[in-house]
Amino acid sequence: MAALLFLGFSSGLPLLLTSRTLQAWMKEAQVDLGTIGWFSLVGLPYTLKFLWSPLLDRFVPPFLGRRRGWLVITQVGLLLAIVALSFQQPAQTLHLLALTALMVAVLSATQDIAGDAYRTDVLTETELGIGASTWVLGYRIAVLVSGSLTLILADVLPWSWVYRIMAALMAVGLVAAWWAPEPAVRDRPPESLVEAVYLPFQEFFQRFGVGSATLILAFILLYKLGDALVGNMTTPFLLDVGFSKTEIGTIQASTGFLATTVGVIGGGVLVTRLGITRSLWVFGALQALSNLGYFSLALLPKSSALLLLAINLENFCAGLVTAGFVAYLMSLCHHAFTATQFALLSSLMAAGNTLLAAPAGNVATATGWSGFFLLTLIAALPGLLLLPIVAPWHGHLETANSGDRNNP
Repeated sequence: MAALLFLGFSSGLPLLLTSRTLQAWMKEAQVDLGTIGWFSLVGLPYTLKFLWSPLLDRFVPPFLGRRRGWLVITQVGLLLAIVALSFQQPAQTLHLLALTALMVAVLSATQDIAGDAYRTDVLTETELGIGASTWVLGYRIAVLVSGSLTLILADVLPWSWVYRIMAALMAVGLVAAWWAPEPAVRDRPPESLVEAVYLPFQEFFQRFGVGSATLILAFILLYKLGDALVGNMTTPFLLDVGFSKTEIGTIQASTGFLATTVGVIGGGVLVTRLGITRSLWVFGALQALSNLGYFSLALLPKSSALLLLAINLENFCAGLVTAGFVAYLMSLCHHAFTATQFALLSSLMAAGNTLLAAPAGNVATATGWSGFFLLTLIAALPGLLLLPIVAPWHGHLETANSGDRNNP
């Protein structure tokens, strides 16, 4: 569990450095709102990572094993790439900034493939809830550091030095990957690259059937869409309505972090108590309603108390949702193809954060902030409406961990 905590931190650290934090840097550099919104397409590797995930199932690095070896390779690459990003100038070299940020995203997505596979392989079925919560807690600590602490630092340091400090923190992941135990091999891994490509898809669709598997994939794509739209524009919105970087960062770093921690721990407990399917219902509804905090900020006069409420509400619900959803995704994976199957499923989730949420800046410009946050509530409905089909309240979730998994 300690290894999962630190590896979760390593997984979460690069994400905001190419999204929210980068948006704040670009906003300060006077880049227009539409460009900032479309810059979220830099996150496409998180959506497309399933394309190269079979390589991590098939090939074993010559050191530390199949999972930890890939973790170390990607973490070293990330440290160097984030340093390279620190030398960019958003106002003058947008194309070079995009290319460097894309390199960070590719390496980060590859680290996620290895980390998600490690977590899923090392946990037993009864440990999924607490294991997911522990990972998410580390992940959210990293989000706090790379999203909130960076804003505070950027008020007293140049953005270039802020990014170099974040690069140095990748050492946490390197130490954890070196120290963590390598998962035992539970099932025969693919013996060729061809097997690594087609067997994960074959096993998944055979287990659920084509119709049910397709609906599960649609649900994963849409479940967090409303939250993704909000996340894409939160920092520009708060800066636009007059809050300072220090105000935003301080709240996120103090009570916001506490709310996230309570949400993550509570999510793990509720998944254990309610089961994964019922947790998805409760967490999904709370996730949609949490957007009302920002809707209120858009309508009412500037208020530090309301900012405190909105950020804490979002962070608490984000902790709940992420803990439950990670447990759900892990439960769908077969241990012989963990890297590929989890990458496919999490790539669909990431698609809501990139492709579907990319026009968020243009939508906000066209509708105004209050109209935009109302639309995020509507965007949350399709995923919730699929719950009775893919995760019935009184139903039992079929997992790859039950039954005979030795002959996929």
